[in-house]
Amino acid sequence: MLVIPAIDLKDGQCVRLRQGRMEDSTVFSDDPVKMAGHWLEQGAKRLHIVDLNGAFAGTPINAEIVTAIVKAYPELPVQIGGGIRNLESAQFYIDAGVSFVIIGTAAVKDPELVKQACGAFLGKVIVGLDAVDGNVATEGWADVSEVTAIDLAQKFSDLGVSAIIYTDIDRDGMMQGCNIEATVELAEQSSIPIIASGGIAKLTDILNLKAAAQTETGSGIVGAIIGRAIYEGTLDLAEAQAYCDG
Repeated sequence: MLVIPAIDLKDGQCVRLRQGRMEDSTVFSDDPVKMAGHWLEQGAKRLHIVDLNGAFAGTPINAEIVTAIVKAYPELPVQIGGGIRNLESAQFYIDAGVSFVIIGTAAVKDPELVKQACGAFLGKVIVGLDAVDGNVATEGWADVSEVTAIDLAQKFSDLGVSAIIYTDIDRDGMMQGCNIEATVELAEQSSIPIIASGGIAKLTDILNLKAAAQTETGSGIVGAIIGRAIYEGTLDLAEAQAYCDG
């Protein structure tokens, strides 16, 4: 199971939000490129980047920083989300060397884009499903739709989506542990590999998630995105990844 450190970009800085609220952010670094190198040194096998400004604007805003990270550390696979609402944005990132593009809001509002992207960038498309009480939120989590994460995941089952990132917004940035029950349910109901996100605070949360991933129902869980916990020091990335490798 992959333990994937997150770099959330806001106004060129590396920040973490609480429950997706832009007004409730903590700045952890003003040098995201250097931060990416730090996580690589700590044993990261993949990096999760979110362009928060892009998510709200609907178009990439911090793309220059993303491309700088990819250029600086070509050996580190990067998955990028935030503001990817058309094939042109996806193409830009793929051409820049990004390994995976994450389609979030557009997956709900324009499912055809996911199909087109999977056809154009086979094996490089991840769908981001961010949910409140099981319903998918869009526009940087500002709007909650009436579509459930499970229903949407099932619609994409035959398109060639590489993975689904499932985030429980109520847990995100709150250090209260991952919503394992909902993540396992999604893994059980979907044929697409699931990456858990939101709320992971300590090694125990990783142990519990890995244990769930080793059950028949949760076997589709292939990774976990870690944010605030590794920045505040309540979870050691190297220790967590070493455990998951064992």
